Amino acid sequence: MESHNVNNSLNVDMENNQETAFDYSKRAQWLRAAVLGANDGLVSTASLMMGVGAVKQDVKVMILSGFAGLVAGACSMAIGEFVSVYSQYDIEVAQMKRENGGHVEKEKLPSPMQAAAASALAFSLGAIVPLMAAAFIKEYKVRIGAIVAAVSLALVMFGWLGAFLGKAPVLKSSSRVLIGGWLAMGVTFGLTKLIGSHSL
Repeated sequence: MESHNVNNSLNVDMENNQETAFDYSKRAQWLRAAVLGANDGLVSTASLMMGVGAVKQDVKVMILSGFAGLVAGACSMAIGEFVSVYSQYDIEVAQMKRENGGHVEKEKLPSPMQAAAASALAFSLGAIVPLMAAAFIKEYKVRIGAIVAAVSLALVMFGWLGAFLGKAPVLKSSSRVLIGGWLAMGVTFGLTKLIGSHSL
């Protein structure tokens, strides 16, 4: 009788552990996607602002360009995620109908609207960093320095968090994300400066 109870207890513990592991894995995937989305918003908006700043030193122009980048990027991410997840939704519904004789378990299906909202929100959170860094600084060189510093700090944080969630080496991941962000901003700034000095 005691052996039977012990076995039942072990089975329950194993099931609980499996559920916990599954839930953690699922949560980690969502968090990692959110980190990547925020990183996209950070780098693309900062690069856009740096590019505009290469030819226009006015703070309002930089802020407006960054805000436009935030809105456009968030909308693009949301629409792309919605279409992608809806395609997955259709495939899973068709598979469930084949396997279950037409019965569909909706609670197991992905939500296109939730995915779109999460993607847009993550992108926007990343894009806010360079906007906030530049918002209250009128001096051009100080503003550029503030953007680079704020974005660099955020890149290191996103790199660390992405590595932590993906069980990857933290130093390598953070360095890769930081150098990639610097390259994006530097190339955008340099090319825009070059083109602007010859054609504007």
